[in-house]
Amino acid sequence: MKKIILFAVSLLLGLSACSASGPRQYGVKVVREYPHDRAAYTQGLFFHNGGLYESTGQNGETSLRTVDLESGKVLRKLEFDRKYFGEGSVIFDGRLYMLTWTNRVAFVYDAESLKYIKTCAYPREGWGLTTDGKQLIASDGSAYLYFMDADFQVKRKLKVTMNDRPVRLLNELEWIDGKIWANVYTTDMIVIINPNSGMVEGVIDCTGLLPDSLRRKDTDVLNGIAVNDKKIYLTGKNWPKLYEIRLVEK
Repeated sequence: MKKIILFAVSLLLGLSACSASGPRQYGVKVVREYPHDRAAYTQGLFFHNGGLYESTGQNGETSLRTVDLESGKVLRKLEFDRKYFGEGSVIFDGRLYMLTWTNRVAFVYDAESLKYIKTCAYPREGWGLTTDGKQLIASDGSAYLYFMDADFQVKRKLKVTMNDRPVRLLNELEWIDGKIWANVYTTDMIVIINPNSGMVEGVIDCTGLLPDSLRRKDTDVLNGIAVNDKKIYLTGKNWPKLYEIRLVEK
């Protein structure tokens, strides 16, 4: 698992109570639930042309897969050498990109065939990955997001703040309606980020999304945000369910 660095500080500075003029506060309501592979340590989750893609982590368990939403069945699966710890993934400009955590490499595949193209050097820890359709957007567990071209060259670095304080441990990412949604690692919170200013405009409290009755010893944290046809889906690491949700403003 990732080291929980300055977690208490991140909560104090980034997820403290908001003022009246601060971010909007949301809860979630489950619209529908689907089966999810309990053995999947979810790192990246996204849809492409209606198909669900997922990357998973842990040394010896890292994979890149396509999944049938209705059944949770794995349709195609690429497995990796146990030295790799997989992280976020996304399709951009006809290619599928997957980061690794501390291996300092990223993998590139053909988006349709999943045929291997190349392995690239990656200069920082890999956590989350998404795209706005024009560039790649990545997190590294800090309060920063990195806007990169297809060769992982950083074009812009954005500090994420809430109430003028940094929000750390940004993890899995998704681009939704012109905003960046980010899981905050080790918490049940998702933040909605303005990609121009870096300001958090919304905080989503997902506490209780996975009921206690479905939790086991290996059940880990909320992680995994995907959108398809304006429907939003959430899951977590080693969760047995994937949920279609809608936001409820508090």
